[in-house]
Parts: sequence; structure tokens; C-alpha cells
Amino acid sequence: MKIIFAGTPVFAATALNALITAGYEIVLVLTQPDRPAGRGMRMAASAVKQIAETHGLTILQPPTLRDPVWHASISQANADVMVVAAYGLILPEPVLSIPHCGCLNIHASLLPRWRGAAPIQRAIQAGDKETGITIMQMDAGLDTGDMLLKESISISPDDTAQTLHDKLCTLGAHAIVNALALIQQKKLTPIKQDESQACYAAKIKKNEAGINWQQSAEEIERKIRAFNPAPGTFTTFQGNQIKIWQAKITSGQPGQPGKIIAIEQGGLIVACGSGLLRLEIIQKPGGKKLTIADFLAGFKIVAGDHFNSIETTATTHD
Repeated sequence: MKIIFAGTPVFAATALNALITAGYEIVLVLTQPDRPAGRGMRMAASAVKQIAETHGLTILQPPTLRDPVWHASISQANADVMVVAAYGLILPEPVLSIPHCGCLNIHASLLPRWRGAAPIQRAIQAGDKETGITIMQMDAGLDTGDMLLKESISISPDDTAQTLHDKLCTLGAHAIVNALALIQQKKLTPIKQDESQACYAAKIKKNEAGINWQQSAEEIERKIRAFNPAPGTFTTFQGNQIKIWQAKITSGQPGQPGKIIAIEQGGLIVACGSGLLRLEIIQKPGGKKLTIADFLAGFKIVAGDHFNSIETTATTHD
């Protein structure tokens, strides 16, 4: 099969590398334009572009696919199928119809649950016990196309968005190679999504990252994991923004939400709307991520102090 590959970050690059290793002919790679990155804000190629350049593949970096001028270049590739993974640009209907067999998306959830931009984070935040990869036949809707193949994995109690992302990278690469082989053997049957089961994974916004201590310890702990590594959850203490990177639910006597109940060698015990949370790795502005013992060596917090709640709003379901 002649394949156009469209993707940008590491999640997509892992799949591209797997397709190359499996021997598929990649006739064209679409990826987003180079962007400033790092402390020096120098222009940097996407992870997909780096893989493509290593293998000498033809690359296009359109800023948008709505401009018909790009459609001719894509058509000239004469591809059988386009594989799309975390590309970041909308594919209009004229582009979706260019490959002979249409476009396949590697989506990081078990559709129809968690359509949209942040399926990994929202699955953790919601307390889902499993997630996975869906290989989907793309249509004009937002992750609404027919499902071709699903592979699932468990979400472990300590998974962050980063660790789950890394697991799904590997699973997605395996799934697309498997799906293409089955398509060639005519062994895949498209399955319509059940619209009644659909929910939406809204893009993560920085203004969601504040912690409201009125919430339960379970809700806050899941949010900390879901927002790690970005944007990182935070609270405030005496005018300082404190980021919280790791916490565990613990037991003990309840207290006023946000109150520091006790200080242990390995954690700050904080009361929530229900339950207690043991903060283990935190960070002050301009500082490094530190264990509680190291943090307290240079920052005074005592039992009885309070963290402030931050009101946030987020829409994760339609």
C-alpha cells in the first residue's frame, strides 16, 4: 500500500517509525510547520519531520489544508490511504477523499468515549479504569467515523498523562500496522459508533489547572495525574503559586478543605472536601520539582496553615 502519513508529535512519530519498519511505502509525510521551541526559542522540526528526514521521505508542511493549493500536491502522491495521528490540522472533505481508501485515524481512546483533543488526560481525570487505541475511518465529523479496530489497556492507579501517553504510543503503532495488514486481507468490518455513548474530551486549558480543595481527595489526585506533565496543577500559599506534581490519597481525621493537617518526612497531609491528600512532590515558582523534605528545607510551612482553593471551570462532556 502507498501511504500518506500525517502527524506531528512523538505519538505520531512512533507510528510512522512502525510503518517504515513494517515495510510500508510512505509516499508523502504531512506535518505541521517548524515552531520555536526550548529556552532559546529556536525553530525546531516536529518529531514526525525528524523521522521522515532520517528516512529521506518527501515532506510537506502546510500551515492549513483548507487552501486548495495544497490539495494538488497531496493528490500527486497517488496514495492508497492516509494515516493520521495527532496531526493538529483539520482535514477538509476534499482532502479526506483524495486517497483511494480514504483516511485512517489513530485515536487515543476507545471510541466513542473521549472524542476530541485530550482523550488521555480526560480518561485519567474521569477515573476510567481502561482506555486504548481506536483505528477509525475518518469522516467530516470530530472523531465520528466508523471504527475498524480497537485495542485496550488498563489505566493503572499511578498513571500520569505522560506515562499513559507513552503506553498508548506503543499500542497505537502496533494497532495501525495490524489494521493495515487486516485491511489488505479484507478482514476488517467497519462498525458505526454508538452516539448515545459518545463524550467529548475538551482541550486542556491552563485556567483549569488550579486546585479546588472543596473537591474530594479522589478528584484532586486524578487531576494532578491527568495534568502531569502539562499544564501542571497548582494551589496558592501566602501569595505563592505552588505546583503539585505527585500526591496520594491517605487516611486520617478530616479537616477544613485546604488545611495542612500534618507534616511528615515524605509528605504534607492536606484536607479536602472529603478525604485527605498526601502531597509528595511540589514546586515553587522558578524552582525545581522537589520532595517535601527538600522543599521544606527552604520554604516554611507548618501544620495548621492553609492552601487556597482556586475556582476553575471545565467542560469535559457534551
